[in-house]
Amino acid sequence: MRTYHSLEEVRADLLSSETTLVALVNYYLQRIETYQHLNVFLHVYADEALKRAEEIDAKLKAGTAGKLAGMVISIKDMICYKDHPVSASSKILKGFKSIYSSTVVERILAEDAIIIGHVNCDEFAMGASNETSHYGNVLNFADNSLVPGGSSGGSAVSVQADMCLASLGTDTGGSIRQPAAFCGLVGLKPTYGRVSRYGIIAYASSFDQVGPVTKNVKDAALILEVIAGKDEFDATLSSKAVTEFSNLQAPKKNMRIAYITETIETEGIDPEIKAAMYNRVKALQADGHTVEPVSFPYLKYAVPTYYVLTTAEASSNLSRYDGVHFGYRSPNATDLESTYKLSRSEGFGEEVKRRIMLGTFVLSAGYYDAYYAKAQKVRRIIQEKSNEILSNYDLIIIPTTPTTAFKLGEKTSDPVQMYLADIFTVQAPLAGLPAISVPETTHSNGLSIGIQVIGKRFEEQEMLDFAQYLTQNH
Repeated sequence: MRTYHSLEEVRADLLSSETTLVALVNYYLQRIETYQHLNVFLHVYADEALKRAEEIDAKLKAGTAGKLAGMVISIKDMICYKDHPVSASSKILKGFKSIYSSTVVERILAEDAIIIGHVNCDEFAMGASNETSHYGNVLNFADNSLVPGGSSGGSAVSVQADMCLASLGTDTGGSIRQPAAFCGLVGLKPTYGRVSRYGIIAYASSFDQVGPVTKNVKDAALILEVIAGKDEFDATLSSKAVTEFSNLQAPKKNMRIAYITETIETEGIDPEIKAAMYNRVKALQADGHTVEPVSFPYLKYAVPTYYVLTTAEASSNLSRYDGVHFGYRSPNATDLESTYKLSRSEGFGEEVKRRIMLGTFVLSAGYYDAYYAKAQKVRRIIQEKSNEILSNYDLIIIPTTPTTAFKLGEKTSDPVQMYLADIFTVQAPLAGLPAISVPETTHSNGLSIGIQVIGKRFEEQEMLDFAQYLTQNH
């Protein structure tokens, strides 16, 4: 079976009877089996996927198949799928089966996508390397000694290792874009309020967004087209119309693009990533676009602001896991208080406990104003400054990550170093803006370098058109 790089290629072969969906699903199942050591899939839905493949093969023949027919997708273990296990890769939800499907799952299934399984992630999506999962690390397919990025590491590697064509992840502070950059893929975080969060296990509710990890921009645009739009189950959703995002056009001739000086001149950025950014700037200028440096003096405050706010929200969201209602209950508990204490301390991993305690601290009396209220104000300043830049420019381009994929265990002993891996990805979620990471070039170490495009609120189309142009003009 050949390696497919797009849904277009799959559809062409299905329609010319070169292959069948059943054969394709079998190929992906074989890849999952062969590369089990990468620890990508927590649950594989083989029989169900093959049965759906048969049904969709028949629909394709009859000409009644949906937009995503031919697309085999994995979903992150934060996304509920009715009657299937979902655990946020945490011991505290071990054995839990969802009693309903998330809106995004219902929408991709309605368009004839095939869900092949749930994939591993950092526990409760808290991590930048996929090393906090209760089920162990996910390994980077390009080099098994490296992290794949996080928290959607399983999503990225499932696509990178050709175990499926695309994946649905969640992005709170970079959890789709950073692993996409580390694995040489396209990762899209929509505008906050573009995609329903109904049926997504919450980490930080004012940040979380579902988005695709794919091998190309068009497939990401198509998935967004299917999952975006109003949903009565999510009150934070915008009622803005969803356009045909997959109908990509060449961007206008003389775009105004900003790049943020502080991201390229920051300490700790890999010299080759810096060089790749400057090369891209020169290439865009040579192509007739106006590309100018702008200052974003709040970059150093973005990561602390992000962690104060998200841990506060996590402390509140994760209070429901108490050993009483569902999920793990400590066998050593003797009364109500010990049930709470033991179930939570035994059920959550170290990183999740760290963030819950940090969040509880910043929300506590005496510290609320000093930390949480101040972080809310800084978030507003970051949002206003980002919007001000975008009022003068069409788009912002910055590196996705300061380094290429790092070694397993390299940053686990120092949480601050791990948190700084998010330095370029937290701006977009803090400001509620859409962002996409696309592969830019290859580092001399053989690993992928990603470039990030940040667009205006609900202007995904312009951002996607430009991202497509970037991938076609290396």
